[in-house]
Amino acid sequence: MKNKVFIYDTTLRDGTQCEGVSMSVSAKLRVTEKLDIFGIDFIEGGWPGSNPRDMGYFEEVKKLKLKHAKISAFGSTRRANVKVEDDNQVALLIQAQTEYVTIFGKTWLLHVTDVIKTTAEENLAMIEETVAYLVKNGRKVIYDAEHFFDGYKDNPEYAISTLKAAINGGAEFVCLCDTNGGTMTDEMEKITAKAVEVAGEIPVGVHCHNDCELGVAVSLAGVRAGARMVQGTINGLGERNGNANLCSIIPNLILKMGYETNCGESLKSLRDLSLFVDEMANLRSNTRLPYVGSSSFAHKGGVHADAANKVKHSYEHIDPSLVGNKTRVLVSDMSGRASVMMKARDMGVDVDAKAPAIKEFLDELKDLEFRGYEYEAADASFALLLKKYLEGKSVEFFKVRGYRVIVERDETSKLTRSEATVKLEIDGSIEHTVAEAHGPVAALDFALRKALAKKYPQLKEVELTDFKVRIIDSQSGTSATTRVQIESKDNGAMWGTVGASDNIIVASWEALKDSVDYKLSKDD
Repeated sequence: MKNKVFIYDTTLRDGTQCEGVSMSVSAKLRVTEKLDIFGIDFIEGGWPGSNPRDMGYFEEVKKLKLKHAKISAFGSTRRANVKVEDDNQVALLIQAQTEYVTIFGKTWLLHVTDVIKTTAEENLAMIEETVAYLVKNGRKVIYDAEHFFDGYKDNPEYAISTLKAAINGGAEFVCLCDTNGGTMTDEMEKITAKAVEVAGEIPVGVHCHNDCELGVAVSLAGVRAGARMVQGTINGLGERNGNANLCSIIPNLILKMGYETNCGESLKSLRDLSLFVDEMANLRSNTRLPYVGSSSFAHKGGVHADAANKVKHSYEHIDPSLVGNKTRVLVSDMSGRASVMMKARDMGVDVDAKAPAIKEFLDELKDLEFRGYEYEAADASFALLLKKYLEGKSVEFFKVRGYRVIVERDETSKLTRSEATVKLEIDGSIEHTVAEAHGPVAALDFALRKALAKKYPQLKEVELTDFKVRIIDSQSGTSATTRVQIESKDNGAMWGTVGASDNIIVASWEALKDSVDYKLSKDD
């Protein structure tokens, strides 16, 4: 047990306090199942009574057949000067019918006297009596010492006495919370070591926040000092700057520090878990997250890409596959021949490195990037461009004869209407279609699909999932070059395309057309 660390996930409670995050009951249940499969030890499901959604979750989670994870309801100690059996919030914790209950209590005397306005003695009684009452009612208790590190720095004797109160009440774990996220790593080690010494046989946990960009670092420092539970969230979701990120903590514990966890065997599905939680939280994934982000093992500079191609670990601190990720090569005006070779192979294209077409392709690529195009997030546009040079011609499933967009604004009704007309030649026949939408790009998209629908019905599967606009040379004012990047997906894949022009409609059309061309080329 000495080298074993338990993982406690609070994504469904603390994580949902993140700005812009909201999960339905069904989403929370799906995340619960995913965390259980991954091997997370404890899942904090929410605070019973705080909102109808959390109440619904605790009703439904009982129906899941979890294989490993223990569900914990979250709440507080009893209120000051109220008998524990009369505290409605404590009663709701019992009604949640979870095996574990996690409660927090005050450690910092500032909060005791100025926030909940009670005495130091009453606060200790609140902690011990609440833990004991929950244990008496058949619950296993994890005690979260809120503001522990601030409290310890203010009055170490009192902070330690709050832990002793929880232990006397029968807590199975005492967890030290860096609630304000301001503790440094050296402070974390020193204070955690003292708490571990005091707790004796009762295992200590750490719960850290990322306000100083140290959430992961101080969590690992706590483990080095003897903590045997780490609380955190998937992708670091949480209030303010977020909680300690379990997607970094877990691989660091296993791959870098040699600790054992119950989720070690699932490490290769870590990236999948990260993406799944973002999907359930309706968030775009952070590409720069360590280990699981799509940029974690991405190489842009020609020297880096060439070295990584020859010796993988020359520019990669671990094998990306250990966490379910992979090496990516980003092609830009910084790229050399080696980068293009790696990128082409990654996309399944066989390229002769000595072919004259490769030099021509590189020259064209650098010229396009100078004019505002960018291919790092536009693999589909890159593939189409590369294919053009390798085969000596562009992919052409249809010919564009012209397009037009009209935008009308009725100031009386405050309604805007866009109408797009697209004229294509398909197998020698002209398709001339019109479509309407609120926005000009949506109208163009609808008109293009409408014109191609008969010949290429598979385009019905394609969904535009993201649309980004970037002004490249803002000093040119309204004549500035605009870059448009579009992300599309079908039933089996996702791809990005790019367009650039001093006319936003032209840039959007280029990206839309590449998206369609890539889908048809992929299926063909």
